[in-house]
Order: sequence, then structure tokens, then C-alpha cells
Amino acid sequence: MKDKIKVLFVCMGNICRSPTAHGVFRQLVEENGLSQRIEIDSAGTEAYHIGNPPDGRAQKTALSRGFDLSDLRARQVNGNDYDYYDYVIAMDDDNMHNLKAKAPGGQDMLYMFLQFAPERTETEVPDPYYDGSFDYVFDLVAAASQGLLADIQQRYLG
Repeated sequence: MKDKIKVLFVCMGNICRSPTAHGVFRQLVEENGLSQRIEIDSAGTEAYHIGNPPDGRAQKTALSRGFDLSDLRARQVNGNDYDYYDYVIAMDDDNMHNLKAKAPGGQDMLYMFLQFAPERTETEVPDPYYDGSFDYVFDLVAAASQGLLADIQQRYLG
């Protein structure tokens, strides 16, 4: 049995979708008393926003639902992430493609986030940066977070 399960959420710039997933999943893990067993981070496939906090609209949407993202800062995925994390979770096909292209060796840690939300018909979490669909993205993230936690509990914490 693993001591700690490590989860990395990935989108393009690490300022909208992946920090939202990071914050939502972190709170879910805390509410279930699993903070000592599950480590969470987020990153971007691109270096556009390194060091920046999440987009203000993402933070506003999260806060309106009781989630604080203000302590998070953007970083870029690096080669060590593939070995370190048990789950490297892409928000969409483009980011999955980028992750696969850079993955050294195996890719068994790569997942699409919405595969953990089988009740949803969508397969990708869309980028809300340009169209402002932050509430919709939050709903998708919340659904997939529940499924991800159930997957971790079944596989590793059962």
C-alpha cells in the first residue's frame, strides 16, 4: 500500500482549469480526512503564466462556491512529474497530446479528467479563458473530482 497518492492536474497555462481542479479536489480531500494520504498540485503544459495566481474569474467563481484558490501559483509541467505523480490528469485532448509527447517511457499515469465523471457526456473540460464559461467548468470539475476521489479510494485506500 502506498503511503501517499500524488495527483497533478494539468491544463495549458495553469490559471483556469487546473487550479480550479486543484482547489476543489483539495477541499474534497480535506473534508474526507485524507490530506495526509493524498498530495495535490497543478501545472500547465505551457510556461505562459509561471508564478501567477489563478485567473481572477476562476477565483471569483470558486469563492462564490466556497473554494479559495488564492494561494495557488502557476507552474509548468516538468519531466520529473511523470515519475513523481500517480495521476497526471489532463483537462482536454490538446493537453493530453502535449503530455504524451513529453512523457519519458510509460504513460500509465496519464488520465483525462472527465473519465472520472462517467455521468457526464463531455470528454473534455473546455478552456474558459476566452468564453468566460467558468461556472460550467466548475460544474465539470466538481463532478470529476468526486469520481477521482472514489477511484483513489477504491484502488489505493480501500
